[in-house]
Formats: sequence, structure tokens, C-alpha cells
Amino acid sequence: MTLSNIVLVGVDGSPESGAALKYAVAEANRRGARLRVVSTYFPEYSVHGRTHPLTESEPAIEVDVEAQTRHMVEEALAGDAPPPVEIVVAAGPAANVLIERSGDVDVLVLGHRGRGGFASMLLGSVSLQCVLHAQCPVIVVRPAAVAQSAPIAEPVAAGTAESEAAGPTAEHAN
Repeated sequence: MTLSNIVLVGVDGSPESGAALKYAVAEANRRGARLRVVSTYFPEYSVHGRTHPLTESEPAIEVDVEAQTRHMVEEALAGDAPPPVEIVVAAGPAANVLIERSGDVDVLVLGHRGRGGFASMLLGSVSLQCVLHAQCPVIVVRPAAVAQSAPIAEPVAAGTAESEAAGPTAEHAN
């Protein structure tokens, strides 16, 4: 396995993804790696089983998503020596985009759940799909406590024995 020296993190604006971003910044600094921050949007929507394209132009949506993501990154970098950061905005389902991009990075960092409607879930659907299908080790971050200034993250490492990339994850978890 060739190392790319890139830590990938998925963000959606939720407090959980903010905790994952802070963890990813620390992980990138620890590794001396670059940080790639990915945020996604849907280029279409469904109503009553029919799919329709968005009426707003995709460039306008991308600009808005990138601005929100950049704001999250600036907050996460406050007070830390920042690693080199790349912000990526991509159209499509978050899990698919992250899984596709996981082959080019050393590790993927995610919050345990995002903006989905099931707050009681221990693991959200995007995190679950990434843990099951990513091509690199995945770190799932659960906020242990929420301070007034920033969440404190407690990582949970996961991997599968079927993947070559699972070795480093399994070693890290032990």
C-alpha cells in the first residue's frame, strides 16, 4: 500500500462533522500530512418518487457549500499550526463520493453521524457505508462532551479484514 500523506475528512456542517474536522486537523499534524476536506451536495431532488434537477445553478450551490466549508475549516484551524488544506466540493451522495476518494488517501475521518433525521443512531448511514466500503482505514469520531467553545472528540477506529488497508487500522485499534 502506497501512502499518499493525505488525511481525508467529510463534513456536512453538523457538530459531529465539526468534531471530526478538529480530529482530522490533529491527525494531519501528527502525520505531517495534508488535509483534504470534502463536502457534498445533491444536484437533484425527489418528490413523490420522481427525480428533478435543481432549479438553482450548480456553480452557485458549489460556491455556497465551499464558503460554509471554508468557515468550518477556519474555525477548526483556530489556534493550531495548520496543515496544508484542500477543500473539495462534490456533487453526489456523501458516502459514494467519500468511498470513491478513499483510494487516494491514507485515512478517512468522519463524524459518527451527520445531519440525518435519526439522532439516536450510534452510527449514521454515511459513516456506516464508509466503514464497510472505504479503501483506506476509517476513523469515526464521536463527541465525548460538548464544551461551550468546541467539541472534545473521542475516536473509534474501524476496519475490515478483507481490505489490505485494514492492517494499520486494526493495529491502531489494539
